[in-house]
Amino acid sequence: MSPNIPAVEVTGLRKRFGTTTALAGLDLQVEQGTVAGFLGPNGSGKSTTIRILLGLLRADGGSATLLGGVPWRDAVELHRRIAYVPGDVSLWPNLTGGQAIDILARLRGGVDTAQRDELLARFELDPSKKARSYSKGNRQKVALVAGLASSAELLILDEPTSGLDPLMEQVFTDCIREVKGQGRSVLLSSHIFAEVEKLCDTVTIIRDGRTVEAGRLDELRHLHRTTVSVTLDREATVLAGVPGINDLAADGNRATFTVGEEALGGVLAAIAAYAPRTLVSSPPSLEELFLRHYGAAGAPAAAGKGSGTGTTAAQTAGAR
Repeated sequence: MSPNIPAVEVTGLRKRFGTTTALAGLDLQVEQGTVAGFLGPNGSGKSTTIRILLGLLRADGGSATLLGGVPWRDAVELHRRIAYVPGDVSLWPNLTGGQAIDILARLRGGVDTAQRDELLARFELDPSKKARSYSKGNRQKVALVAGLASSAELLILDEPTSGLDPLMEQVFTDCIREVKGQGRSVLLSSHIFAEVEKLCDTVTIIRDGRTVEAGRLDELRHLHRTTVSVTLDREATVLAGVPGINDLAADGNRATFTVGEEALGGVLAAIAAYAPRTLVSSPPSLEELFLRHYGAAGAPAAAGKGSGTGTTAAQTAGAR
């Protein structure tokens, strides 16, 4: 595939289910060799978008291409080049984890046994146990090992660390960084802001089936204000007249406020005249960026892990 062709390119995507609009002109792009975050609470359209990209649903309008192909038309060919990990993995109960991994790997032309064995060790997964005996976390590990051990050009990951403990989440983080280093692409749908901030080059935030913010994470942060906490040698209300300070909250000689990037230098120079004793500057977080678009109503959905698309590894294996 030409390096100029995005791994994923979605433009004006639309999908309705009866009277319900799931997607209302969604835009999404994943460049080759990058990790792209895909954010939005339950009901925002993430699951529908992923199903369209997997060729499991047909869009009503707009366009979606995956590795240069059209998912609905080229699903069989594309499934040999992609790996998908849902947030809730179901497996064939009478097969062992190792057998399930091998079946999923053969869909893409075979398995690198050395890499598979290395991943089994890193994720501390016993492949000899029957799938019916696995916990949720171990079922998740089966799908992750199958996907990561493949030579897939694109990994589509929907809440991939659901059920994993913090140690295994770190293993996952290391693996995704290695995948990126190999020049492969990743679309990561997650509710875990720290995970997205650590791994993603770009982020797309969606609401009600539309893209509300998209771009490189460092660039998006520049659109928002830095939070500053400072302790002065006098009443902090003196800062009320400093140009560039917003949202000032003063309590005795302590103050917290926000300041835009363009005004930060002037504000710091003004504060220096008041002999600051402590000063802590916090850049805007991805969570703040997210909540800007969802507010209090979106906070509960953003706080926990979502259920993912609900498409199982076994269902994906048999898809068209």
